[in-house]
Order: sequence, then C-alpha cells, then structure tokens
Amino acid sequence: MFEQSKKYFSYILNPMELLRTKKVLQVNPTVASPRAEPEEIKIFVFDYNAAQADVRELKTVPECFAFLDSPKTTWLNVDGLRKVDVEKICAHYGIHYLITEDILSIGQRPKMDEIDGLVFCLLNMMYFNEKDSAVEIEQISIVLGKNFVISFQEDAAKDVFNPLRDRLKISGSKVRQNGADYLFYSLIDMIVDNYFVVMEKLGEKIEGLEEDIVRNANTRTLAKINMLRKEMIVLKRSIAPVRELVNGILRSDSDLIEERTEKYFKDVYDHILQANELAENYRDMMMNLNDLYLSNVNLKMNEVMKVMAVVTCLLAPATVIGGIFGMNFENMKWLHTNTTFIIAAFAMIGIPLIMIRIFRKRGWF
Repeated sequence: MFEQSKKYFSYILNPMELLRTKKVLQVNPTVASPRAEPEEIKIFVFDYNAAQADVRELKTVPECFAFLDSPKTTWLNVDGLRKVDVEKICAHYGIHYLITEDILSIGQRPKMDEIDGLVFCLLNMMYFNEKDSAVEIEQISIVLGKNFVISFQEDAAKDVFNPLRDRLKISGSKVRQNGADYLFYSLIDMIVDNYFVVMEKLGEKIEGLEEDIVRNANTRTLAKINMLRKEMIVLKRSIAPVRELVNGILRSDSDLIEERTEKYFKDVYDHILQANELAENYRDMMMNLNDLYLSNVNLKMNEVMKVMAVVTCLLAPATVIGGIFGMNFENMKWLHTNTTFIIAAFAMIGIPLIMIRIFRKRGWF
C-alpha cells in the first residue's frame, strides 16, 4: 500500500513521468492516432547524375511532378506531413493507398513492403535529448521507384541526412556515380548508423548511473533506473524490427535493386545486428543495475541493523545489572554497602569493553 501511494505521489510531483510511460507503452495500430498537421510543408529536390546535380527547394507540390520523368536520379525530401499534399504526391508517383496510409500514420512498427513495383520502408530516426535524458523518435517513410526516391518526415530539424546532402553536391562522390537504389541504401544506412550515436550516449548515462549507485544509492537513483529502463524500451522497439526490414530488402526480387547494391544492404544488415546485440547488452546492464541497487540498499540496511544489534548487546549488561539492583526488595545483600555502586559501575563498563574485544576478534565489526 505504501509503495503504491509512493508511486502515485511521484506522478503528482512529476506528471510528465506518467505521460512518458503512456507514450512508451502505447501500441494500438487499429486506432488512428491524431496528427497535428503543419501549416506548410517543405519539399527539397536533388536531381542528379554523375555529371551534374540540381538542388532546389520547391514552393508548391505540383512543381515536383515534373521530376517523375527525369532521366536523372531524383530524391524528393518532404518535410511535414500534410494529408492533402502527401496524397497528391503519392497519387502522381503511383504509390499505393496502403503505403499512403502508413506514411500518414503514427507509431507504426518499422517494416518493408513491395507494392506495385515500388519498394517502401518505414522506420524510426532516433535522437537523444540531453536536457530530458530521453530517446526521441521520428517516423520516416522512404519510397524507392524507378530513378527516384521519396522520403517523408515530420521535422527537418532532427534530420540525419546532412552528410548525404553534402556528398550529393560533390561530383566525384560514390552516391553520384550510382542510381536510386544506392541512394535508397544511403538513407537507411545513415539512420542505422545514428542508432549507435544514441546508444553511445545511453551507455554514458548507464555508466554514470552505475557510479552513483555504488557511491550513494537512494530513491532518486531508483527513479533514474526506471527512466533509463523506459528509454531502453523505446530503443529496443525501434531497432529490433529494422533487422527484418533489411532482411526483406535482401530477399526482394525487385528490379529496382541492382545486384551490385546488395552487398551494401548486407553491410547495413550487419550493422543492425550489432545494434540489436548492443541494445540487448544495455538491457541486461539495466537489469544488473537494478539488482545492484537492491543489493546496496540491503547492504546499507544490514549495516544499520548490525550497528543497532551491537549497541543493544553492549547496553544489555548495564540493563541487567541496573534491573537487578533496582528491584524493590528490602533484604537484598550488598544493596546498601558503599562498594556496591562502584562494583556495579565497573561491571556496567567492563563487560561491554570485554564484549567489544570479543566482537572485534571475531570480525563482526
């Protein structure tokens, strides 16, 4: 009863903790989650080949329609998911309405689909919020078609594709020498590589928390353990399905993915295996930290109980002697002599000293 009251009291002091719990554990793909539509969307186009690259920001959605028939490789990066605009883009590029629904949905499990000759991937980009010590995720959808790649994301500020954009501006870069399937690989590879950046920061938090537990384990430390455990749930839920996603691409017979590009996806597959194993290791570390916390708390409790037991034992002789000579019997021998008090006082002091010597000799403290 006390623990339950303590939990609810912590939610009163920090209501965001309860919201975070619901956000982490909420999974219901059958119910469409509400999405706040942005006031405007931004569309960036990279239309390139080995010789030249055209980089521009489009003002309206219809401007991107002309790139469907471009002989070059085109990357459309859509920042902001407004339902009307996303449906227009998907309809013009022949993207199936089931994929459109997945793009506009919230909280989808990372997955890969191949519909109507297009390859579709949905996965999460992750970031570590240093201020809140929380893992933040953003759903991104990537569609691979003939000579084009379209990426849909919510917030351009949390993008991990800037190194790719820089490489696209360099004429001799590898991405400029290859087609849309290599661009498709590069986007997924950057998302997966960023997982290690997030996990590295989580690892630093775990190491710092371990030091705090060893030095001074308290209720605040337990709150940090629970918080990091929730972040590990977010991490594991985002990383684990990506393994199936990349494996699906490797097994795909799509003509859009050339045989020479498969070795790059195998490399991504190896990376996601490592990330998954590292996430499992962090999960085990969190369990060990919880056990370490409980061990330290029990150790402190044992130390307190040992001190109290020793003090009780040392005071027991004085209590017994004082109790005997404090009884109200008239015919007690030596009760009224001059040496009785001195003998009793020496006994009260001497016996505990002898007990201390015996306790130390036996290594009890």
